[in-house]
Amino acid sequence: MRGKIMMALMLSTFLAAMEGTIVSTAVPRITSDLSGFEQVSWVYAIYMLATAVSAPIYGKLADLFGRKNVFLAGIGIFLLGSTLCGVAFSMEQLIIYRAIQGLGAGAVMPITMTIIGDLYTEQTARAKAQGWISAVWGLSGVAGPLVGGFLVDTLTWRYIFLLNLPFGLVSFFMLMVLYKEKLAVKAKRHIDYPGALIFSVGTIALLYALLTGSQHQSWLSPVTISLIVFALVTFLIFVSVEKKSPEPLIPLSLLTNRNVMLINLLTLLTNGIVISMVVYLPIWSQGVLGESATMAGFVLMPMPVCWTIGAVLSGNLLGKLRAEQLITAGTAVLTIAGFLLTLLVSHSAGYLIYLAVGMIGLGMGLISPIIMVKIQASVAVDKRGTAVALNTFTGTFSQTFGAAVFGMMFNLMTVGSGQGNLGASFETGNIPAGQLEQIRDVLASGVHVVFIGSLVLAVCTFFLSLVIAKAQKEPVRNL
Repeated sequence: MRGKIMMALMLSTFLAAMEGTIVSTAVPRITSDLSGFEQVSWVYAIYMLATAVSAPIYGKLADLFGRKNVFLAGIGIFLLGSTLCGVAFSMEQLIIYRAIQGLGAGAVMPITMTIIGDLYTEQTARAKAQGWISAVWGLSGVAGPLVGGFLVDTLTWRYIFLLNLPFGLVSFFMLMVLYKEKLAVKAKRHIDYPGALIFSVGTIALLYALLTGSQHQSWLSPVTISLIVFALVTFLIFVSVEKKSPEPLIPLSLLTNRNVMLINLLTLLTNGIVISMVVYLPIWSQGVLGESATMAGFVLMPMPVCWTIGAVLSGNLLGKLRAEQLITAGTAVLTIAGFLLTLLVSHSAGYLIYLAVGMIGLGMGLISPIIMVKIQASVAVDKRGTAVALNTFTGTFSQTFGAAVFGMMFNLMTVGSGQGNLGASFETGNIPAGQLEQIRDVLASGVHVVFIGSLVLAVCTFFLSLVIAKAQKEPVRNL
């Protein structure tokens, strides 16, 4: 029975995760049909923003009303959003419907991990199950662009959304029939409406400021500064509200739990490393090496493949090795990979790039299942959903924040170069060879600074892993 439930969870996770990348290959066709090219970045951003904001709320609701009901509601909202995206007739409609889709997806990852924590009480079995979910998450990074490209070429871009319906319904009904929840739901339920509203408003303001500041490099604009100040004030109010709430959205005890905070800090750093690779390696491949867009997509292929291998390996090694040892091993691999990337030059051997990218995936695969094991073992059962959701939010926030910071670093090195339109390097026939070489040197310097920043994060994760190991020296069975 647990095997069938796992299949349903893996299917729903695959669909939600794939929606983050499947749109990439469909953007030209979508903008051709719906116009509004200047709004296309929001097709990505709104999905991520809605997922980030809703994840902690779903986690708390799962602790109050049970995992099953909230998870099924999330899948239902996700499928509704998918259907609406598939019939959108303007870019504005598509953006709104992607927000609905993201609100549903926000339930999938945190509650999936929480359900696994409830199903598998033995630590090694739990780690293996969570390793498979992490592997599915990594696999979706490969499958998304490939499936999206196939559907766009053979059918229409609308099917990248409509395809979710049959598979999503299978997952929905499998869980509805097979999953018998044993969690004791509280008779007295208090929903922290003020906390949820204040948290959502503050998070939206902060993420919007980061997204627009990074996109337009308007960090010192009155709007950006006002949004950041507003978000900080809102979070201070949120803390005050949570102190008085009988059932806070995010219990403040989680923010003072050393194990939880150390793991969340690790999540913050590692996701920053991943976003730097996803955004800037294709720029290196196309802008510096002059590869095609197709080859630029393939340069990231080793990451999800090795992520899958690392996740499965991590789940099987837990029990033979302590969780802290696996985290240290993963961060060491990340550090070596980060160092290799800083060595890249325009004439570097191709295998060096693929080796570094694969090592990033391997390191993340070793770490990601253990993060969930550590989080769930650090809190009581009735706070497990909230703790996992907070970690999921941290990961999504890290990607948004990382993209903004690395974007600022990249632009500082490139925008002031005086080389004009740097995008010309992607169309090598448009400019003379001498000028093209100069532009590529500027792009290389910008990406190189990003890779140095990524290496700094990787080194920080390694030293943080030593702190985590020092804080928890008991055997795995006592986590």
